[in-house]
Amino acid sequence: MSTINPPKEQSLIEYRVDRILEEANTDTRIVVLARQDGALDTFPIWVGSAEGNAIKLALDATITPRPMSHDLIKSFAEHLSVTIQRVVIADVKSSTYYATVYVANKGVERMIDARPSDAISLALRAHCPIYITQDVLTRRSTTNLDAWLAKLESKNIGTPEVQET
Repeated sequence: MSTINPPKEQSLIEYRVDRILEEANTDTRIVVLARQDGALDTFPIWVGSAEGNAIKLALDATITPRPMSHDLIKSFAEHLSVTIQRVVIADVKSSTYYATVYVANKGVERMIDARPSDAISLALRAHCPIYITQDVLTRRSTTNLDAWLAKLESKNIGTPEVQET
């Protein structure tokens, strides 16, 4: 954890979790973020099935019998008077995204490195904004992305593409 002075020139665009898709062939989930301002732009992030489930639980406001890891982190933060300010997807290296969770306590803001899936799950529980830097948006690969997402959503995930007769 470090004290920060974020660069002022870095433009942040606010996103929200729009939906979670199953990628049955790889047992992963795709968290689809959409711009908060309504502009037509989606940003998918592939996560593991457990991580996708944790995000879905938060998205659906599901209360579990025992606290999940992200609920525990939120509880620690609240008990220690730490406010979870925002989450920023701040970098991409070799097709892997990196996130930062910004927290504040007693007037001091600090940043914590996190996986995007954990950061998003925590943001949903803490009701804080999710941002993506303009740099990450510029460097992402979007070739045929919208068409691919539409095809994936239209499929019945549980049905094999080839039916045996």
